[in-house]
Order: sequence, then C-alpha cells, then structure tokens
Amino acid sequence: MDGATPAVELEGVSLIFGGDHPSDEPVLAVHDINIAIPVGQFVAVVGPSGCGKTTILNMLAGLIPATKGSVRRHGKEVAGPSKDVGYMLARAALSPWRTARKNVELGLEIRGLAKAERSKKSVELLRRLRLEDFADSFPSQLSQGMNQRVAIARTLALDPDLWLMDEPFGALDAQTRLTVQAEFVELWESEGQTVIFVTHDLEEAVLLADRVIVITARPGRIKSDTVIDLPRPRVIDELRFDETFKEAEHRIWRELRDEIV
Repeated sequence: MDGATPAVELEGVSLIFGGDHPSDEPVLAVHDINIAIPVGQFVAVVGPSGCGKTTILNMLAGLIPATKGSVRRHGKEVAGPSKDVGYMLARAALSPWRTARKNVELGLEIRGLAKAERSKKSVELLRRLRLEDFADSFPSQLSQGMNQRVAIARTLALDPDLWLMDEPFGALDAQTRLTVQAEFVELWESEGQTVIFVTHDLEEAVLLADRVIVITARPGRIKSDTVIDLPRPRVIDELRFDETFKEAEHRIWRELRDEIV
C-alpha cells in the first residue's frame, strides 16, 4: 500500500440530519470538515457537547453516509461498516453471562475463529492489560476500570487497523482513568494502529494524542488542529506535570473555551 495515502480522509464533509418531512426541521450537524490522518497517528477530537464529534466517528465507521463530501479510508470511499474498524464506546457493555475471556472472544467467535485461536488471543490481550488473573471472572465481579479494560481487549481482539474511540474512559473515576489511560497508550504504542479518540477531557487528549483537533459548537467545523510535540513512549502519570504538556493544554484550551455553551 502507498505509504503516502492517508489512513483516513474527510474532504468537504457536511452532514444534515432530518428534513425528510415538512414537520422535520433539518439540522446541520457538521459543516465542511477537512481532515487527513496518516497511518499510525493518534488523533484526539475535542469540542462541546452536540458539536458532531460522534457523528464524525459514525461516518468513518460507515454507519451513516455524509450528506456532502467524501469520507475515505486508505483512499477508498467508505460505503458501509468494515471488519477493519474497531469502535469502542464510553460504556463497556459486556455480556454479564460471559467471563472476561469469553467477552474478549465474542467477536472472534462470531467470525468463526477456531476455539484454540480465540483462547490464545484473548489470554494474550488480557495479559497485556494486566487482567490475566481475572480471565474467568464475570463482569459483576470486576471493577468498572477492569470492565473497561476487558472492553478494550474485546475491541482490539479483532485486529482492526482503525480504532474509533468515543469517550472510552469517560465513565471512570479520575484515579482509575489515569491507570487505564496508561495501559491503553502503552498497548497502542506497541501496535501502532491509527486512532481517532473523541473526548471531553482536554488533559486526556493532550496526554494521549499526537494531534488534537478542536471542533466548534454546532454546526461543527474544525477550529484548530494542533500537533502535540511530546516524545514517546509517554509516561502518563508524570507527563501531566511537564511544562511542555501544560503549555500545549493551555494553548488548545484558548481555542476550545469560546465554544463551550
């Protein structure tokens, strides 16, 4: 594959919801979005509630089509859902009757992967997320942070080359969030897939990402696109006190604060 071809491109993308009936007022959700993301880059997207962050993820996942413009992955138009995309939400949404290991294996089971291969992959992912001792525990026996790590493992078990993350750590308390962030970024740094990470937490965005995009209040437009000049691998719990980190966070906050309504 041509290394110069972006992993993800949105060119002149707008999306209108509604308007199909006279009583249905159309809503312009996002307008004239232009983004190109190279293979292996970690991009965080921040903005006020309702600005279209999740809408952008849904278009990239092939769940909804753009009203105008082009949405492409590796140079090809997105025409629908793809097995190469992993999509993780804020809630773990684990099956309560399946153990941690069986939850991780769910997608692989649906795809028809052999039992031995499913088991090998699930055990390895749980080990990398420090959950190997809880592989046979049920969600009700795990903490919220543990369940979220199981959900991460379930998403990544399918080997997607694009990770779409919609506030995956938003439901966690501050201390647990730092731990899970550190484990997640360590896993990603060893894998190198393309990540688009939606969050309301600006600190989280700067800590994790190579690049932070600020979306305006609706209709969502790109207000700023900032490269985060921090070295990798990143030590999350120490980086929060780094002066370069603080300066980057403050600079992006100046762009974001006027959009908060």
